[in-house]
Amino acid sequence: MNRDYFWLTEEQVSRPQALLPTDTRGKPRVDDRRAISGIVHVLKSGGRWVDAPQVYGPRKTLYNSFVRWAAKGVWVDIFHALASAGGPPAEVLIDSSAVKAHRCASGGKGGSKIRRSAGRAVGEPRRSTP
Repeated sequence: MNRDYFWLTEEQVSRPQALLPTDTRGKPRVDDRRAISGIVHVLKSGGRWVDAPQVYGPRKTLYNSFVRWAAKGVWVDIFHALASAGGPPAEVLIDSSAVKAHRCASGGKGGSKIRRSAGRAVGEPRRSTP
């Protein structure tokens, strides 16, 4: 498999397997590992669902699975189960997109140019001619 794709191991997929819905109608789900790996890949990359690689199956299936499982609360149950498994996290991530600043918060008037204080200029002679 290509290193650019995200794939869960069989052991990683087996943990939330019991939490996935079993009351599906129509065609049975083919491969939960492929679907969950595709969903995680799209969410991790920040891309659009339509840009999901074809190796994860039909893009519409990925999107529909994500939306339906979110409406049923499946993702919340999976996250709670994984968080309650215990142990310190291997990595702690901070998402910088959660910190928002106004466009003018980068500096004062005129940007970051260094200006002399008005207090220093009090004792100096005037530069303009009267």
